Amino acid sequence: MKENEKYNVIGMSCAACSARVEKAVSRLPGVKQVAVNLLTNSMLVSYEVPATSEIICNAVNQAGYSASLAAEPGKKTGRSFAKEREALEDRETPKIFRRFVVSLVLLLPLLYVSMGHTMLAWPLPEAMEGNALVIGLYELLLAAAVMIVNQKFFINGFRNVLSGGVNMDTLVALGSAAGFAYSTTNLFSMLVAVRMGDWQNVAALGNDFYFETAAMIVTLITVGKLLESRSKGKTTNAIKRLMDLAPKTARLMKNGNEVVVDVSEVVVGDIFRVLPGESFPVDGTVIEGESAVNEAALTGESLPVDKVPGSLVSAATINQNGALTCEARRVGENTTLQQIIEMVQNAAASKAEISKLADTVSGIFVPIVIVVAIATGMVWFLLGETISFALARAVSVLVISCPCALGLATPVAIMVGSGKGAKNGILFKTASALEATGKADFVVLDKTGTITEGKPRVMNIIPDEGCTEDILLVAAAALEAKSEHPLALAIKEEVVKRNLQFEEAQNFEALPGHGVRGRVNVAGSVQEAVGGSMKFMEEKKMLSPIVRQEAEKLAEEGKTPLFFATRERFLGIIAVADTIKPDSSEAIRELLHMGVQPVMLTGDNKRTAKAVGLQLGLAAIIADVLPGDKEEVIRRLKESGRTVMVGDGINDAPALTRADIGIAIGAGSDVAIDAADIVLMKSSLLDVAASIRLSRQVVRNIKENLFWAFFYNIIGIPLAAGLWIPVFGIVLNPMFGAAAMSLSSFCVVMNALRLNFFDVHYDKNDESRKLKTLPVFLTEDAKECGVLDEMMNEKMEDDTMTKTIFINGMMCGHCVAHVTKALEGLNGVDKVEVSLENNNAVVTFNADVSDQALIAAIVDAGYEVTGIQ
Repeated sequence: MKENEKYNVIGMSCAACSARVEKAVSRLPGVKQVAVNLLTNSMLVSYEVPATSEIICNAVNQAGYSASLAAEPGKKTGRSFAKEREALEDRETPKIFRRFVVSLVLLLPLLYVSMGHTMLAWPLPEAMEGNALVIGLYELLLAAAVMIVNQKFFINGFRNVLSGGVNMDTLVALGSAAGFAYSTTNLFSMLVAVRMGDWQNVAALGNDFYFETAAMIVTLITVGKLLESRSKGKTTNAIKRLMDLAPKTARLMKNGNEVVVDVSEVVVGDIFRVLPGESFPVDGTVIEGESAVNEAALTGESLPVDKVPGSLVSAATINQNGALTCEARRVGENTTLQQIIEMVQNAAASKAEISKLADTVSGIFVPIVIVVAIATGMVWFLLGETISFALARAVSVLVISCPCALGLATPVAIMVGSGKGAKNGILFKTASALEATGKADFVVLDKTGTITEGKPRVMNIIPDEGCTEDILLVAAAALEAKSEHPLALAIKEEVVKRNLQFEEAQNFEALPGHGVRGRVNVAGSVQEAVGGSMKFMEEKKMLSPIVRQEAEKLAEEGKTPLFFATRERFLGIIAVADTIKPDSSEAIRELLHMGVQPVMLTGDNKRTAKAVGLQLGLAAIIADVLPGDKEEVIRRLKESGRTVMVGDGINDAPALTRADIGIAIGAGSDVAIDAADIVLMKSSLLDVAASIRLSRQVVRNIKENLFWAFFYNIIGIPLAAGLWIPVFGIVLNPMFGAAAMSLSSFCVVMNALRLNFFDVHYDKNDESRKLKTLPVFLTEDAKECGVLDEMMNEKMEDDTMTKTIFINGMMCGHCVAHVTKALEGLNGVDKVEVSLENNNAVVTFNADVSDQALIAAIVDAGYEVTGIQ
């Protein structure tokens, strides 16, 4: 099945056109979903066999328009994106402007005679003075010239009628043509009257020309099209600016020489060099050099980021200091920049739920207006008015009606809102995501890597009496030198930061369920030393009541205490913790202030989770959640309100998909980003609040646009039809109706452009919502409430192929992740649920797996199996 295949559509002029195209394609067998965007003249289609891209293009052609595939999937290069950038260039506005200038040059002498002479008694040449026949012929020629200049309205309008559809051009063409045809008929009637010598009738007919109206209508509509075109051009500025960031060339290193090539020639694995002040041509990995890189183009963050060998760099970011040599990691359409462009384009091309009403109305709007116009003329004529008066009312109805305002109300706001988000590092994948995010009742936040840095650090170093911090650190680093456990890595990082030297432990031995052991250099003397948990040290009777009390205090603060000792003495405690991101607390406060209830979801134990929640001012916490249970928690929470899930890891992907809206932290895994509806490039929780705030503002703007569009037509059409004449005596001249139509679409687009000035980090309307009442299972501790146990039991009852493995050696959430990964790697394992509190793993199978294979996987991961049942 093809998902969201993009097409360029040519020939659409109003919402009726887009509705006609959408209807023609949606009728095809195999087509699942169609979204046509009038603003970008594009179409997204999801389909399966028997539909093909050729059949889809033919359907659009038969509907009276032209369609072509935007780009062959998987074949985009830097050059094809350059072509897309070229396609976004505003070529229509200069053409419309030239058409308007010529129209105005022809219209002014026409108005001088038709209105200036008639109403203000302006002088005329002697040949025309008092000669109604010559004046009529003069007006006919000038009006015809204006209509020829603006022939596009007539060609498109009547061609659509012949192909079985009508659009805004049809309304304009009918209105202008009706005035011209009526005036031409009067002119020929004058010739007959002259021949018969009926001079009284000649004078009467000379005062009943509408040539200036016919010419004025198309000229004023051209003014509206000009304003609309210029405004629409501004709505794509965000995409065009992003495309402008893409470098055109790259410095490749080949055979020791530097060669400048087109960026489209770079392939994965190529070595390229970037000098200070230059942009990175593709995504890559630094292999040589150090520098600071300005990533504001992608993340909106103004502060430069330091890059060293091993650091990742992205296309279009700017190298500021030293030269960097990098290896190409992603090229062409796979670079971060091109994926951002693709996301913004797809968001603009997709449809929001709120647009359905406007789409439905737009599809039937023009035919209804034509019927109303004909009925208006007939009614006034039957009521005894002249043909001239009845025609004027019918023409007024045709030219004042504006389906464009309805069609543009949603897409222009979506386009500008998506661009505004992209400039601030917030990428909405679809219009639906942009619309729905602001309706969130609950925001569920994964702890590790989302609320916290996801990288444990040494927080406290508490040496025992007679020992120093440096001695304790060196001994601990020597013991942990061969370990890849995140807690061990934190200790080694601290030693490197302090420039301390250490030697790896001799006779190193891992003690499953306890810790590590080996011979290390302690203050110049090589001694037997151990490191491990409180339970291990208590078994060795090395902990005094004071040390135990200090360790419990650290645990209450959400830190993991690690204990180290030699055979003769206790060395001290090193407390390690995953630090909270600097802006997480502020983000929580903003969400609460906005009426959104934040919820922390974590696999950590209750004590650690509560300690983190206390620092954040967060009451709604679910701890001890196994990776497989996250999705179930989201499902339960959705029963009480709209739920947003924010995560960064692979194990968050199911929950991100299950949530109403999934938000991925940009620094997270590709799987999480693919599963999410929104990507936060800066990996800041403040942008969660900003995305909700921007969504609310966009929806507010769309509602304003729709209100204006509907209000304009509801008020304007009755006014043009003359319904207010008996009440207020107001008669609308068709020319004023054309002017009103010209301004309506312009007003809608300009209102949407106001979003460019919106501050996504502050909105005076933040306090407009109240907090949603928390569901029962979040008002108490999840374990005490029994919700997670209940969920697990329901699953186990549904599948009898399960085993419970009892494990020693797990100390933290990272251990849980290691065991989970080890077991999930076995063929035949369907699901793994590891409990740190119960020291066991419940494994569900879809095929037979031997106990020996399970034991081997866990032992290889560094832990001990004490039993299987």
